[in-house]
Formats: sequence, structure tokens, C-alpha cells
Amino acid sequence: MKIGIDASRAFLYRRTGIEEYSYRVIRHLRERLQKERVILYVRARLSVWHGRPVFVIPEIDFEIPETWEVRGLWAPRFWTQVRLSLEMFLNPPDVLFVPAHTVPFICPRRTVVTIHGLEYEFSPESYGFWERLYMRLSIRFSARAAGAVVAVSENTKRNLVTRYDIPESKITVVHEGVSQWSHESGASDRMRTWQTDHPYFFFVGRLEVRKNIIRMIEAFDAFKQKTGMSHQLLLAGKPGYGYEDIQERISNSKHRADIVELGYISESEKWIRLKGADMLLFPSLYEGFGLPVIEAQSIGIPVITSDTSSLPEIAGGGAMLVDPLSSDRLAEAMEILVRDMAKRADIIEKATRNARQFSWERCASELANIMLSHHD
Repeated sequence: MKIGIDASRAFLYRRTGIEEYSYRVIRHLRERLQKERVILYVRARLSVWHGRPVFVIPEIDFEIPETWEVRGLWAPRFWTQVRLSLEMFLNPPDVLFVPAHTVPFICPRRTVVTIHGLEYEFSPESYGFWERLYMRLSIRFSARAAGAVVAVSENTKRNLVTRYDIPESKITVVHEGVSQWSHESGASDRMRTWQTDHPYFFFVGRLEVRKNIIRMIEAFDAFKQKTGMSHQLLLAGKPGYGYEDIQERISNSKHRADIVELGYISESEKWIRLKGADMLLFPSLYEGFGLPVIEAQSIGIPVITSDTSSLPEIAGGGAMLVDPLSSDRLAEAMEILVRDMAKRADIIEKATRNARQFSWERCASELANIMLSHHD
């Protein structure tokens, strides 16, 4: 049996969100698919070596089984819809797995795709018109063209059924996993760029409208104004849609000296910052899954998150849920978890239990079962 996997996003140097999902899934599929012939399709990059053009493929930082192959495909643009489609036409695998929700126009009948959420449908103000249109067309096509659809949450499955009329029988829910925290080497140099002796609230994710950063800052200001505590707010992530408004709100904050932008941080630094946080703030307007919630829960860091989309499902009772449209409710929750030690301990206990059910091993095993059964 020949299984093709779109690995074009898995081996980027700076991975976030869907790229990290692709990487973790492929890494953990090795055990379950070690006897199958697997082809990883990656983007080849055109370079020059000693005056001659050469194609370079991304480095993979783990060993792959002997039955696996890395196949570099090059295209100047439209890699998925042109180059990967051509590969599917010329050398189709028995099953194609697409972990990053964009299925090529030409694809095998036995295609499995993971849909991570319909954020652009439920939080349209967080996207530009053309980006929203592209995502709507491409993800709706992917869900309809694939033979099997994987949704990362029950909420995402419901959205696919109600918004795009995807048959419920075609969709399987497979939750994402969580990595085990470890102090990886190489984080210490980067950590020296910002250190603090103050307690801090932590957010990790793209700094964009959908992540509700402005209301988070408003809640932080209200918390500081009311309590007078020395807490700081750490924002880790790359700029996204609406970042200019976020910058303006930070500059107008009375407590801007206590708001720290870290920019993109490595996986190792993320875990160190998270481990040192007083709590994780994740009041997103919409999430298909919400991985930072589980990551914080897995190491005993209390979480405040939204009572919308998939977040109550994923938090599993192990977080304080708030209305993401109310900065006052968020500020109140922050104060409660800082002052009420009994409430804090109860949240952490429930969160730790909840996090145990999420693992990349389980996720990869369920995905492998879908691929293998889909072939049959």
C-alpha cells in the first residue's frame, strides 16, 4: 500500500499552529505506518550551488522508516494546486493524507483531509476579504473532494455539517495531542533577552484580531487598576491581521511598561515561559481546537479561555470560561485565579485530568486507522 502525505508545511523553520500539527502527526505516524510505503511530499527550493541550479529539500530532524521516501516537488507558485496536483495525476498514491486542510484539485478518491476550523466564517472581522474568500472556497472544496474528513473537535464537525453540508458520516473527530514538556537545550540564550522577577500572565499565538488581544489588554489594565498587583502581560507570537490596532492599544495603555511583546518564540522557550506563568490567557473569539489550553493544563498552569466555539469542549471543565466579548468578565476571572487559592487548585486538578486524554501518539494512531481503513 502506498500512502502519500502532504508534508509541505511540516518542516518549516518557524512552525505555528497547523505547521506544528503537521510536524507532530508525521513524526508520530512513523510507528503505525512503518511497514507501509509512505511518500512525504515536500516543497523543493531552487538554489544555486557552484554556479549550477539545484533543488534543495527541507531538513527533517528525525529518522524515517526504510519504507518511507521524501519527494521534493518544485513550483514557482501554487505548489498545492499545480505541482502536487500534477504529481497526483502522474503518480497517484493509494491514499493521500493532507494534514493542512488544502486538498489539490487533482487528488485520489481515497483522500483524507484534516480540517482545523472555520474561523473565517464565525469571526469574519478577523480576516481580509480576499483571504476569507480563498479560505472559504479552498476548505469547502477540500471537505467535499476528500473521501474522508478529520475534524479536530466536535465543534468543527458541527460547523462542517451545518455550514458546508458535509455528511456527518464522512467526518471523524480526532483531537490533537500535546507534547511532553522538557527543558530543551538552546533556549537559555534567547531567554536572556527578557527576564522578570514579577508574576505574569501569558498568551501565545498570533497577535491578531481573532485572538482578542485588545480586550485582553483592556482586561489587564482593569486588573492592574483594581488590584495594584505587580503582574505583567507577556504576548508571544508573530503579528497577524489587525496588528496595527493592537500596537496602538498597547501604546495607549496606562500599564504599557508591563506589557511585553516577545515576538515569535521557539518551542522550547514557549514551554519555559508557560511553565513560569501565573496563568494562561486565551480568550479567543473562535478556535477550531485551541492547543495552548491543553499545553498549559498538562503542566499545571491555570487557564482562562472563552466560552465559545471548541474551547469549552477542549478545556473539559479544567479552565475558567468567560464571555470573550467582555473585558470586564476577563478581568474578574484574572483576579479570582490570583486571589482564590482554593478555586485555583480546583481548576488545576480538573485541568491535569483533562490533559491526560490528549496525546500525539493517540492522535497519530487514530489517523493511521482512518488511512488504512479508507484504503480497504
